Amino acid sequence: MLNSFEALIGLRYVRARRRNHFISFISLTSMIGVGLGVMALITVLSVMNGFEKELKERILGMASHATVSGDGNILNDWRPIANEVLSHPDVIGVAPYFHAEGMLVKNKRVNGTIIRGILPSEEPKVSKVIENMVLGNIEELKEGDFNIVLGKELAMKLGVILGDKVTLIAPQANITPAGILPRLKRFTLVGIFQVGMHEFDSALVLIHMNDAFRLFRKKGPTGLRLKTNNILKAPIISREVAAQLPGRYWVVDWTQRHANFFRALKTEKTVMFVILLLIVAVAAFNIISTLVMMVSDKQSDIAVLRTLGASPNSILKIFIIQGTIIGFVGVVFGVITGVWLATNIETIVPAIESMLGQKFLSADVYYISELPSDMHWNDVVTISIVAFVLCLLATIYPALRAAKTQPAEALRYE
Repeated sequence: MLNSFEALIGLRYVRARRRNHFISFISLTSMIGVGLGVMALITVLSVMNGFEKELKERILGMASHATVSGDGNILNDWRPIANEVLSHPDVIGVAPYFHAEGMLVKNKRVNGTIIRGILPSEEPKVSKVIENMVLGNIEELKEGDFNIVLGKELAMKLGVILGDKVTLIAPQANITPAGILPRLKRFTLVGIFQVGMHEFDSALVLIHMNDAFRLFRKKGPTGLRLKTNNILKAPIISREVAAQLPGRYWVVDWTQRHANFFRALKTEKTVMFVILLLIVAVAAFNIISTLVMMVSDKQSDIAVLRTLGASPNSILKIFIIQGTIIGFVGVVFGVITGVWLATNIETIVPAIESMLGQKFLSADVYYISELPSDMHWNDVVTISIVAFVLCLLATIYPALRAAKTQPAEALRYE
């Protein structure tokens, strides 16, 4: 149990102006080191959370929370199924889609593409394609006009502008008296979108779903794209939807479709946490150095306390209190500065860029040119607890060394 005199002496050792100024300097640097480590952890993890959130929004802005497809990747009568899916309270949008692969040709330029057939009136219910349009409008995708919308990177590769004709080649062939000929159709470019993701901007093309049926000779869409009211619960919601549908259907949610990408982000975040935690560990070792030198400097004080009746446990607690206060002050300093920096980094970084006249994340190189931040309080709490525990552990060895001090040996030369 902690006595009042142990806490009083421990606090006094922290506040007192020491004879050995070097010990005071090491103690101060220990506090600052712990604070900087905690601040760096909170800020970096918040920025990584911001990037992850931004990437999720961009991917799911063009992809979908989940897809439902039938046997053979075709739904001949999709409207009753869509109505059944919409009956689920957590599904807020459903739209049919047709998926295929092909090649786009313009003069001598050829590029492989992912073809998505959509209904312009239904697509905004499940994606943010309208918000991502930089030129034209998806409403121009009218049945029978054979119009097409391309990603910005793909349009640049092909060297096309609005109104240009491009040839879309399907990976199937027509058997004619003249032989086997590729199936192709000329489309007119009526829109260009930019998501900020290479996966979509350089490969995805949008055409009217019925035009896709004619080109690929299909009678129904590949499946339905779903939008839920909570992307984190999309896997559970999509399986509940599949269970309530009559018949056999395949359900794939976004966590399965982009599993490797988001798993890599999570792994990178974990590794970064461990690396930056080493900064806090180094600062905690500085606490060991501070307390060891303090124990050597206070040998006579310890001996006097022992002769006055203080037990070894009391001496142990005095130095644990001192080290704990150093660590606590450092952690509090780090949390305050880290939370402030994480919540204001989106304004601080542009101010620094303006002052230096240099862009850190150039839009010509990086898809995300701004530094996003998404601070999670559970991360702040975890970092604070881990940092404080490291500081607490750092006090044990010096405190044990102080508790083993023999009064007669310490006072021999006094």
